[in-house]
Amino acid sequence: MTEQAYKHIFGPVLSRRLGRSLGVDIMPFKTCSYDCVYCEQGRTTNHTLHREEYVPVSSVLDELRRFLDTRPAPDYITLSGAGEPTLHARLGDIVDGIKSLTPVPLAVITNGSLLWQATVRNALTAAEVVLPSLDAGNEELFRRIDRPVADLSFEQMVTGMVEFRTAFPGEIWLEVLLLDGITSGEAEVREIAAWARLIRPERIQLNTVVRPPSESFARPVPRETLEALAGLFEPHAEIIADYGGALAGFNALPDTSRVLEVLRRRPCSAKQLADTLGMRMTEVSKFLQGLAEQKMIDTDTLGDIVFYKATSALYDNSTPGRQERMSL
Repeated sequence: MTEQAYKHIFGPVLSRRLGRSLGVDIMPFKTCSYDCVYCEQGRTTNHTLHREEYVPVSSVLDELRRFLDTRPAPDYITLSGAGEPTLHARLGDIVDGIKSLTPVPLAVITNGSLLWQATVRNALTAAEVVLPSLDAGNEELFRRIDRPVADLSFEQMVTGMVEFRTAFPGEIWLEVLLLDGITSGEAEVREIAAWARLIRPERIQLNTVVRPPSESFARPVPRETLEALAGLFEPHAEIIADYGGALAGFNALPDTSRVLEVLRRRPCSAKQLADTLGMRMTEVSKFLQGLAEQKMIDTDTLGDIVFYKATSALYDNSTPGRQERMSL
């Protein structure tokens, strides 16, 4: 199987949190219980709490097996994408199947909205790390920022996270994404921090808008403000920044298909793309110029930074889950 043939596997890519991370995508594009105002992939197209086997478990595990048989082991295998992975009805089979294939640690990036369901909590038991999100400390801001499905309440979501903590043997890394003028004030952050103390994560990671968001009013919080707010959390929150280092010893295979593979899943600046793939800026510039000439990429801006993304014409039904977010 060639790299281009993978439908559910992407990377490895450099992750801000997980090092060299091999992504496993188990959901169709933007099938999610949220419609977050800050999402870098635009509006949710399938807004739901319905769980089903969105992609075949056998296909996912077969691709992963083939990859691991021929490529160096990554630092983490990560369930992620533009859909919410806990909506997959056979999540537990996927987790257990991955653990049977490799000793590589498994991470699951989730919005945490389904952790009130015992079946979802049980499905995640074998993962080494679960990375849920908590973007608000009350119902009003939860609905304003995350825009959940109508029948999901803030209390239901957050108490599910607390319940998950009581039985989960692995680590929880809680991401808190703050928005300027909405959740950047001390009072709003203290509400979030109070819930975080009940969830008792091993790590708390502060984030803000770093790519063009779904809604223009979702604005980034200045770094100095994040630094001032980090001390309100227990444990003290760390600030997530774009990974700036090179991937030592990693064969990035810098070809057009690999560049597009990343840009299908998240908008990137030229520097972010270079860091993610371990490429030189001169190589990145060459590929971006060629892709632009072929009308295979579009651009957007945030502040004075240009971001590149694959054009919608590249998102077709022959590549399930190809239009995904990758919030590693």
